[in-house]
Amino acid sequence: MTDTKPLVGNAVEPITLPMVGIAQDRMIGGVKDRWTMFFVYRGRHCPRCKRFLNKLNAVLPDWTAHMDIIVASADSAEKAAADQKEFGWGFDLCYGLTEAQMRALGLYVSKPLSDAETTENFAEPGAFAIRPDGTLMLVDISNGPAARPDLEELLDGMIFNIQNDRPVRGTA
Repeated sequence: MTDTKPLVGNAVEPITLPMVGIAQDRMIGGVKDRWTMFFVYRGRHCPRCKRFLNKLNAVLPDWTAHMDIIVASADSAEKAAADQKEFGWGFDLCYGLTEAQMRALGLYVSKPLSDAETTENFAEPGAFAIRPDGTLMLVDISNGPAARPDLEELLDGMIFNIQNDRPVRGTA
């Protein structure tokens, strides 16, 4: 069970994660010059995640025209690098998401069903839209691999929100 529900409109507590193929860590949250969409995936063991991330990669230029895209999991550097090599994803791929970070984001955390799945607890899927000022605009979290946002609808909605400076919803 999650420890907290993400509070839209509030500042995202910045977290720093290592990135595949780059010696510099990537910060999620904090003040930036662009919007950020942060996706969390279950890890190398999840075929549904691969399908979702392959779809994201196929439309990546449409997304990056409006915001930075960061994707992360609790996987090790080796597992994340293997995914990057196998699929050739063009987005910033981070790894090493800790259980404390998962819970701080309000993500559901699962225990592996077997060592064949993975050996450590991992985050269930999540998507977080973060304004340039570091505040959370939109959150979508799932307790399992089958529930994911529709990428076309999400992008369309985010473009509308960005272009019209829409207020944060769900604060009541």
